[in-house]
Amino acid sequence: MSGAAILRAVVLSGTGGVWQVRAADGAEREVSLRGRLKQGDRFDKLAVGDDVDIAEDVRGGAWSITGIHPRRTQLARRAPGGARGERIVVANVDQVVIVFAIAKPEPHVRMIDRFLVIAEGNDLQARLVVNKVELAEEPAVVDALAADYERAGYPVHRTSVKRAIGLEELRAVLVNRVTALTGPSGVGKSSLINVLYPGLRLRVGEISESVNKGRHTTVGAVLVPLPDGGYVVDTPGLREVGMWGLPSESLDHCFPEFRPVLGECRFQDCRHLAEPGCAVRAGVEAGTISAGRHESYAKLLAELEEAERKY
Repeated sequence: MSGAAILRAVVLSGTGGVWQVRAADGAEREVSLRGRLKQGDRFDKLAVGDDVDIAEDVRGGAWSITGIHPRRTQLARRAPGGARGERIVVANVDQVVIVFAIAKPEPHVRMIDRFLVIAEGNDLQARLVVNKVELAEEPAVVDALAADYERAGYPVHRTSVKRAIGLEELRAVLVNRVTALTGPSGVGKSSLINVLYPGLRLRVGEISESVNKGRHTTVGAVLVPLPDGGYVVDTPGLREVGMWGLPSESLDHCFPEFRPVLGECRFQDCRHLAEPGCAVRAGVEAGTISAGRHESYAKLLAELEEAERKY
């Protein structure tokens, strides 16, 4: 491979020895890892979204990954089977877009809060999409659901595929960015992306549980190129990322509306549950912090503390 031209590429999909990449020239190629990289510490951690260098074997025409660039960001999950360490779900994500519906299915706010904590814990920007707004009896219903999140500082998009509401605004925030798309089944993730990009046929929500049953080493992330620049990360198992690597004492920092008062609690190690002089609970009582969001915090804190006791 000596003297072969080096191309920059991004990993779209694949596991083990075979990977699909998209090179800087726009061509998609099937590549393998060069031998010396298989011996390195990063072999098990090559992930969808990684920026890599590839080169063609001048003798046989096959392409190989010759180098892996440092990551800007990553989403990770606990290693399977009780092993130590982590497995990378996707690398170099710019933002997480959480889609939920105003109805059919009913919004599950605790799940939304979990997704937001995952984004915050990975230092990723997050935004929300309230889809199927045509099903709301009146706009005030949508506004009431969005209010807690907008007050916390999250952008909230209101969209409808059937009535073409909010689609161009959503498209604008996807251009030239790598977006992890997530949310419960049935909320219309596929329909939204496919109406924005006809012919893309994004597979979100189409992967049956039986296909992934027993696959404990990957959540099957796929990087989907968008026609006008950027990528959508199809991550059917993002919920399973959980809150890997987040210490329980850092959870309060993953709620943006808590941050302005975190230094004002009477006790430095305040858990914001029942301690006297808690500035967060005072905010809840004053109505400046959502009681529902605080309830989510308490439940997630209990989950993290239980995981810490276990592991």
